[in-house]
Amino acid sequence: MTSPRDPQPDASLASSPGSSLVAGGRSLWASPWTRVALVALVVVALDQLSKSAVRHAIVPGEERRALPGIELVDTRNHGVAFGFLPGDHVAVTIVIGFALLALLAYFARHSARPWIWLPTGMLLGGALGNIIDRLREGSVTDFVKLPLGWPPFNLADVSITVGVLLLLLVVERPAGDRSRAPSGPGSPGP
Repeated sequence: MTSPRDPQPDASLASSPGSSLVAGGRSLWASPWTRVALVALVVVALDQLSKSAVRHAIVPGEERRALPGIELVDTRNHGVAFGFLPGDHVAVTIVIGFALLALLAYFARHSARPWIWLPTGMLLGGALGNIIDRLREGSVTDFVKLPLGWPPFNLADVSITVGVLLLLLVVERPAGDRSRAPSGPGSPGP
């Protein structure tokens, strides 16, 4: 038992294995900015690993059947997602940079909104994954080819597309709506 004179342990210094770091009584993992960074880091890592595997396993121009209707290829994209707007990669990178700044400004103003961190991290990670390619190689490696002439794409493009859709859902959801779970017997009401 401690007396009022005994010093209390500082909770902000707790970092034993299995426990999360605590800052000001709140877990660092609870920070929306930390969540955005983690999601972006996972997206960039998966994107870069998959592109590296494709560059080392598939010869440009070669097509390998992965699943019915899905082929793996090794192509270079000088445009934005799905090959749209081909052209000067420096100009494309600058436009993407401004879009990311706008996204981060929006996130900074609305970071308390439930789930906003997920699409923000997906968009940031996808854009960074493709920017890394542009800066390193002057183009982006695309490798998933669908039927009907759809342009090849990569995991960063998928993350960007899903991120945009999720962002629309999160932004359109009323601010007070914390879950989509229906209320019914045994669940708390609205």
